[in-house]
Amino acid sequence: MKVNTDLHLHSKYSMASSKKMELPTIAREASKKGMELIGTADCTHPKWLEEIKRVSVSDEEIRIDEIYFIPTTEIEDSNRVHHLLILPSISKAEELAERIAPFGNLEADGRPSIRLDGSEIAEIAKDLGALIGPCHAFTPWTALYGYHDSLKSCYGDMTDYISFLELGLSADSDYADRIEELHRLTFLSNSDAHSPSTNKLAREFTQFDLPEITFDGLKKAILREQGYKATLNVGFFPEEGKYNRSACIKCFTQYPLSEAVESKWRCPICGGIIKKGVFDRVNELADFKEPKHPDYRPPYLHLIPLAEIIQMALGHASVQTKGVQTAWNKLIERFGNEVKALIYSEPEDLKVVGDDRIVNAILAFRKGNVIIHPGGGGQYGWLELPENLKNEEIRQTGQLSFAGLEKTNPKKASKPEKKREKRPRKETGETEKEGSENQKSNNGEPDDAGQSSLFDF
Repeated sequence: MKVNTDLHLHSKYSMASSKKMELPTIAREASKKGMELIGTADCTHPKWLEEIKRVSVSDEEIRIDEIYFIPTTEIEDSNRVHHLLILPSISKAEELAERIAPFGNLEADGRPSIRLDGSEIAEIAKDLGALIGPCHAFTPWTALYGYHDSLKSCYGDMTDYISFLELGLSADSDYADRIEELHRLTFLSNSDAHSPSTNKLAREFTQFDLPEITFDGLKKAILREQGYKATLNVGFFPEEGKYNRSACIKCFTQYPLSEAVESKWRCPICGGIIKKGVFDRVNELADFKEPKHPDYRPPYLHLIPLAEIIQMALGHASVQTKGVQTAWNKLIERFGNEVKALIYSEPEDLKVVGDDRIVNAILAFRKGNVIIHPGGGGQYGWLELPENLKNEEIRQTGQLSFAGLEKTNPKKASKPEKKREKRPRKETGETEKEGSENQKSNNGEPDDAGQSSLFDF
């Protein structure tokens, strides 16, 4: 069965997280998004673990209505690298808490920082029968490739036990599959959400083919056993990530790698630190000029949350305006959830929303027909819709699509100007959640990735 999952988010006990991040609220909003399986997050925090127990059906089943939860947590190691652990049961989450408690304060933050390195955390995960992999692996802060040049450098003798890698907002499958050591791993797309709002929870997600919605079923898919596997990654254009391009962390001016090196990673404009972006970091690590996707690698569909597409189409300042919320609710009521509306609905059926601007915007995203302004230095990139969005041809040919194996290489940013006038989306407190230039990618032309139909997917 096909199951949509968001396996990395945070509870109300994590720093900079919304107080609304409670299990019933997460379950309700996950259902609207079209998810079936959600990570509990923060399962080593004692108060949160008690809340998990209260909604559990059994030690191995945690469910609220039709939404299943699986024990997960993000852990920061002694080198500031973040790891995602997926556990078989509540009792194993309790064991994990007991094992790591001597090395950190588990009550201080839902995402604990502990005095163990990656190999030691992976060894504990193996002892508990848990799955483990690096979170938002490419971001320059708190990530595998921010501090290491290889999996082996981080995980040592436990490298072979690592089964997945979380791409994060600043990378996609094309980025990661230029690195040969990652070919054996399953790629996860997760939201890392600190809020249950419609444009945060499940803004990135992974679809799996599972035998059943259990830990064992998910494990088979991540390990690609018995024909089960990930069947779709859904996430941002990597250029939207706030660390995609090398840029100053104060004024967000972007620099080609050669200029950053020449400037000794100090911004000539304001003197701030230039932080190396994911785009340049991948080029440093890459074994291949072009991505080489293993046969089992699923397509990667580039999308943004439905509420943000509606916001762009209507030209509103926020996803919380009455116009955006009314249109979003109308589409959810018609199709049942956001995934069905965004990915599987027929173009003609979308007209229920009653506004051609919204219909055309959804179809434009399906074609990858958007203009991308890359982010960097801690400021999100941003997208805009092309002027020809309203023409009849887009309405008639906007087939559901993915930017997968045929996708072109990421757009190269020319020498940037100072800060752009338009501001990207903002997020409070997210580690991975990611300045930029006024020039449009591809010389102002919309980026069309030549995407293929997903109606039969």
